[in-house]
Amino acid sequence: MKNKLHDNVAELAFTAKALVVTGKGILAADESEGTIKKRLNSIGVESTEDNRRAYRELLFTTLKMEQAISGVILFDETIHQESREEERPFPQLLQKKGVIPGIKVDKGKVDLPGFVGEKVTEGLDGLGDRLIHYRELGAKFAKWRAVFTIGDHLPTRTGIQVNAHALARYAALCQANGLVPIVEPEVLMDGNHDIERCEVVTGAVLQAVFAELLAQGVVYEGMLLKPNMVLPGKDSGQSVTPEEVAEATLRCFRRTVPAAVPGIVFLSGGQSPEEATERLNAMNAVDEQQPWELSFSYGRALQQPVLQAWQGKPENVAEAQRLFYHRAKCNSAARSGSYSPQMELVTA
Repeated sequence: MKNKLHDNVAELAFTAKALVVTGKGILAADESEGTIKKRLNSIGVESTEDNRRAYRELLFTTLKMEQAISGVILFDETIHQESREEERPFPQLLQKKGVIPGIKVDKGKVDLPGFVGEKVTEGLDGLGDRLIHYRELGAKFAKWRAVFTIGDHLPTRTGIQVNAHALARYAALCQANGLVPIVEPEVLMDGNHDIERCEVVTGAVLQAVFAELLAQGVVYEGMLLKPNMVLPGKDSGQSVTPEEVAEATLRCFRRTVPAAVPGIVFLSGGQSPEEATERLNAMNAVDEQQPWELSFSYGRALQQPVLQAWQGKPENVAEAQRLFYHRAKCNSAARSGSYSPQMELVTA
């Protein structure tokens, strides 16, 4: 019997490939109200709806950003907002620039009952209707994040399984409603584990996720994976080179990620903007050809310098946009393994 999800596989595959097109990556501008409040408060700006809109508009109206950005993940508030400068909804503004609008659809993480230290992501209730609404607003893809903590006895098999199941349910619903699902299983950097332990856990998580995706009929060609890089815990004291990160990450993914998946769009997860770029570059500089496009879906690694420059002041918008374009272009170069630290010295 033909799976109904396959009816729109051509459209899904086309969008998935467009999101990982050569030289471009995704801007994650989908911070929840709590997260964006922390970001704005860090520069002394009150988190009002208008300030959040102004900041997102700064990013989306950056001149030539579409040269390096293929898509933008929006938050529920943002997808309903309008550009003051162009007097059009943000999804339409992005589409006009040739950038694909997307939407974060999970409702955040809560404690997993009975499993101390583990989280499960909520948001499946009513998701089908929300996806229809977001598609009507212009969204072409969606994102759902699950998190996994490494500890002495973590993550547990149950913690991995319940999140893998939810990720697959979300992905199947997305494809049934014509949206490309970005599947984000993030193994957190928190902890004192070494890079070897991270590789083992990341591999176990990815195996479980793809088993669930297969069981629930998700078409690999019409999805993207947004994982962590394989890294030591931030409290481990272990120092690793970009090349060592690339070797461990690619080895892990070759063993767990089907070749039919069009692309892997890495999260930046606690790395500095420069670290995230250097490590992505190292993966794309490897001589061996990989079966998937290796791209980025960065939030803080693209935005941190922008926020610091903006400070909520209209007179700083041009400088903030210049820095956003610079970071985007550095990561664009990393897509082909042609980034070098010297690029950081030329920001004009």
